[in-house]
Amino acid sequence: TLNSIPITYTKHDHPAVYTCKEAEELCPDIPGGRSKNLFLRNRKGDVHYLLVIGAEKRTDLKSLATLVDEAGLSFASEKRLMKHLTLTPGAVSPFGLVNDKAHEVIVLIDTDLMENERLSFHPNVNTATLELSSSDFRKFLEWTGNTIRFVDV
Repeated sequence: TLNSIPITYTKHDHPAVYTCKEAEELCPDIPGGRSKNLFLRNRKGDVHYLLVIGAEKRTDLKSLATLVDEAGLSFASEKRLMKHLTLTPGAVSPFGLVNDKAHEVIVLIDTDLMENERLSFHPNVNTATLELSSSDFRKFLEWTGNTIRFVDV
């Protein structure tokens, strides 16, 4: 699917990584800003968010909820992750948006992450990483048709 979008990327194969710390230890030479991707839901469970922030950052879900005008946010279940993005824990990535045909997931992108010239994300499996320019990542986000919000986390 990515090949149908006019973007350029480099694929890096590596051992399975489940956390940002493992990725840093096992794949230190992959260039680009690294991210942490969190699949969240609102209190009612009727709105889902994909939060994409720098790997080094921590986020306070209460503050984030206020920022996006929600009463509360929490981590969505594996079942919801599979339903909306067809992904499993450890492989959460913005590229999972290709599976969100109804464009229901709202994407929250940390503005600091977008300051990197290059970015790297799993291609929906945790045994590889795709490296691409931030401008090509923006093209991908536009292509998805999902609501995209840039936030200061």
